[in-house]
Formats: sequence, C-alpha cells, structure tokens
Amino acid sequence: MLTIALLALVCASASANAIQARSSSYNGEYGGAGGERFSHSGYQLEGPITAIRVRIDNNYIIGLQVRYGKAWSDYVGGTQGDLEEIFLHPGESVIQVSGKYDYYLRKLVFVTNKGRYLPFGTDIGRSFSAVPLYHNTVLRFISGRASILINAIGLHWGFHRGY
Repeated sequence: MLTIALLALVCASASANAIQARSSSYNGEYGGAGGERFSHSGYQLEGPITAIRVRIDNNYIIGLQVRYGKAWSDYVGGTQGDLEEIFLHPGESVIQVSGKYDYYLRKLVFVTNKGRYLPFGTDIGRSFSAVPLYHNTVLRFISGRASILINAIGLHWGFHRGY
C-alpha cells in the first residue's frame, strides 16, 4: 500500500513538472547582430504587460519601453523620432507579434486577445511572425539588442498570472 502511495506521489510530481515545463516559450531574435543586450525578464514580476511605448521614424523602430503592471521598464534605443504609446485594456494581453527587420527592426505589430491590431513602423524588410508555442500563453516580456536603434528583439511567452 505504501508503495502505491509513493508511486502516485512520484507520478503527480512528474506530471506537475511536465506541465510547468510546457508553460513558456521563446521566439527570436529578429534583427541584426549589433547593439547591446537588454532583457526585461525581471519586470514581469511587476505584473502583466499593460502598455507599450515605441519610438519610430520613417524607416526604423528607434526605441522601446514596456509597462509591466504599473512599472515602466528601462527605455532602450535612441532618442530621435516620434514616441507612440498604447495602453492595453484590463484583461487584454498580447498574443502575437509580427514585424519586419533587416540590420535593424523596422516594424512591430502587436495583436491582442481582444482583437486589437497595433502597428508601429514601416513595411520594409524581412518578415517575421511570432506566436506562443503553448495554448493560453501570452507575451510576458521582451529582450533583444539596442544601440541608437533597436537592433533585434526576442519575445518571451508564458501563462498570464493573476496579480
């Protein structure tokens, strides 16, 4: 009887680990090889993505900043161009990111679970489209490389946790 109980406990533990292992995924990096690395991994602890700022000019994505819960991440990128800002509605999450790039990021399009399509930048370059690997996961944080422009972006997906 004790053997059966131990076996059940081991199976339940292995099953929980397998579920946890299938809760996150990564797409990228999309872009060129230059720039300094950045990661917003620590900011996801502040809460879900609630707003995105993108600085653009006629040709490139110049800079990025993301709000996690009520905390803004560090700004990455350059200072030229126009700053655009979008706020997500309560319960809204990013479920797809697509865009264009060559040596630098040229376009970003965020698609939400509420059906909103939020484009930034210009339609020039090589295309990418990123979605999470696992069902019911959303964009949790971004990483990449930046200089005076955004050189490359990586997209990290996971379950939306209640905050």
